[in-house]
Amino acid sequence: MGTMRRESPVARLLGSIPNRLQLAGGWIDQPFVSRRNPRPPGSMVVVQIEPDFRPMDRSGIASGTRAIALKLWGGKLPRRPREELVRELYEAENRGKAEPSGSQDMIGIVYPGVNRLDYDFRQQGGVFPAHIESCNRPEIAHWLGNVLHLIPVEPRPDGYSPLGRKNLKPAWIARLGQSGRDCFEAIVSMDAKALGASLNLTMRCWETLLPRVVRHPRLRVDLMPLLKAYQGEYPGAMYSGCGGGYLIVVSENAVPGAFKVTVRRDSR
Repeated sequence: MGTMRRESPVARLLGSIPNRLQLAGGWIDQPFVSRRNPRPPGSMVVVQIEPDFRPMDRSGIASGTRAIALKLWGGKLPRRPREELVRELYEAENRGKAEPSGSQDMIGIVYPGVNRLDYDFRQQGGVFPAHIESCNRPEIAHWLGNVLHLIPVEPRPDGYSPLGRKNLKPAWIARLGQSGRDCFEAIVSMDAKALGASLNLTMRCWETLLPRVVRHPRLRVDLMPLLKAYQGEYPGAMYSGCGGGYLIVVSENAVPGAFKVTVRRDSR
C-alpha cells in the first residue's frame, strides 16, 4: 500500500493559503493612477507562490492581506468562484480605509499561476481589472521559479508613506502599464532578458511617478544604488514593494545571498 505524504511542521504552521509576488506594472491597479493612463488598459503581473517560507511583514508580499484571508476563510481558500473571493477579501481588508489596498493583492492570493491584470479606469472605476489573463503551464512555472531570486533587504518602516509626492505624468503611466504587458509576454516566452527589462522599466516608472516609493527620509537603506548595482550585473531587478522589502533579481545563474520561490499552479 502507498503511504500518504506527511505535511511538514512548517506547512502546518503557515497554512495553505498562498503568498503572492508582484512583478512589473505595480501601481496601475490604483484608480488614481489608471485614470490618467492615455493608453488603457494598463497591465501588471502577479504570481501566486507557495507559502513555504514566512515573509517579512511590510515587505510587499501581501502578508497583511494573507493574514486577513487566513482569518476570513479558516486557513484555506474556499472552493468558490475566484472573482467572488477577490471581492470578498477586498471588502474585508479595505473597509473604512481612506487609502485602500489595490485589488492585485487579493487577486495574487486567489488566482494561481502567472496572471496579467489589465486595468481600465473606464471599467469598474479601475478598482478591479477589466480582464485577467492567466498562465498555468508547468514548464513556465518551473522556468520562472528558476530565474527569480529574492534577496531580503528591509521592511518599510513605521511612519513611511509612498504617497507624499506624486508626479503622475500620463506618458509615464502609459509606460508603467506597458511594462506589465512586456513582463507577461516575456514570462510566457521564457525570455529572461525581456523579463529583466520589464522589471527595470517598472522601477524607472516608480521613481518618476511616486518618488517616495524608493526615496524617503524614514528609509534606513539607500535603495537606488543597491538596485542599480544589481541591474548592472543581471538582466533586471526590482523591489517587491514600497520602501524595499525584497530585491527581486532575474538571472539564469545563481545570485549570492538569494533564495527562490515556487510558483503555485492551478491544481484542478
